[in-house]
Amino acid sequence: MISVVVIGAGNVGSHLVKAFQSAEKVNLVQWYSRDKMSIKAPTKGIELCNDLKDLKSADIYIIAVTDKAIEALSKQLPFENRLVVHTSGSVALKKLDMKHKRGVFYPLQTFSKTSDLEFSEVPFCIETMNKEDSGQLKTLATYMGSPSYMINTEQRQALHLSAVFINNFSNQMYRIAHELSDYKSVNFDVLKPLILETAKKVQFTSPYNAQTGPAKRNDQVTINHHLRTLESHPDYQLLYKKLTNSIKTTHGLKKL
Repeated sequence: MISVVVIGAGNVGSHLVKAFQSAEKVNLVQWYSRDKMSIKAPTKGIELCNDLKDLKSADIYIIAVTDKAIEALSKQLPFENRLVVHTSGSVALKKLDMKHKRGVFYPLQTFSKTSDLEFSEVPFCIETMNKEDSGQLKTLATYMGSPSYMINTEQRQALHLSAVFINNFSNQMYRIAHELSDYKSVNFDVLKPLILETAKKVQFTSPYNAQTGPAKRNDQVTINHHLRTLESHPDYQLLYKKLTNSIKTTHGLKKL
């Protein structure tokens, strides 16, 4: 049995609490939030805390707050020499106060309070100062039914940057497509099977080999037509050109 305290009631903290409640070999000792009223998730059977001085003893303290708040909060914890980890993809391990046994327990997934997650499909990236602590975090991930990977700070930050391209930027592409289809009174639902098939492809082949479209086949007639269509959306036209040139460069073709 591993005992944990979750510090933070945002998207990540809320999902972790739910996962720990479902894990038979994890004892959720406390859930800390500076403002208890901000917790929207069900809290029956959970001991809530809004004062760091009242934190109880646990094997692992998980800081799940905004990146900019991690360093200061770790300094405020009223104890030392306990395993304290953060869940950020970009914050360096050394940002945690040196009085703690420091670690990272980074779930590489997008989190929304309104969407349930299956943690068997959420990989945890683990980084620690010593082998004993990494073993404990790997065991915690196992108890949650999650895969885990030992990585260093540079690798984790590269993964986080990659995740921004995969998730945040691609979602912005969806939003632009939604706007463009709405502009012509086309239901966005028509595009959803394409979104799923595109994501499915890279499960079985590399993104390089999965690339299709007018830029890849050097179809200048279609590209010019698209650019003319986007004349009333100059920002999107510029984005289209940049992405088209990126694809062309990748596949050894002459840029626009």
